[in-house]
Amino acid sequence: MADDQNQQELDPNQLNIELTEEMADGTYSNLAIITHSNSEFIVDFINVMPGIPKAKVKSRIVLTPQHAKRLMKALADNVQKFEQVNGPIKDTDPQGLPMQFGGPTAQA
Repeated sequence: MADDQNQQELDPNQLNIELTEEMADGTYSNLAIITHSNSEFIVDFINVMPGIPKAKVKSRIVLTPQHAKRLMKALADNVQKFEQVNGPIKDTDPQGLPMQFGGPTAQA
């Protein structure tokens, strides 16, 4: 505990992030629907099962435009690093998925 206190005293800009066991398991998603307004971006993460015409949103993230752009840049950087080590990721379009969900046209 003294080490934790000393570390925070040495670096006041350090952010201590807690990850609970429940969150550490993560949530699987194979579809993301992205919509936006003039003040926020909304990313809905969905798990679509083959042959089942209904799917539920598993997680929704609401971002400011500035944070959406930071996320976009961070994802691009991580994909580039991944591909340098593992080779190109195949870019395949899902077949048969409806892309109109009642809101503005989304891209995932």
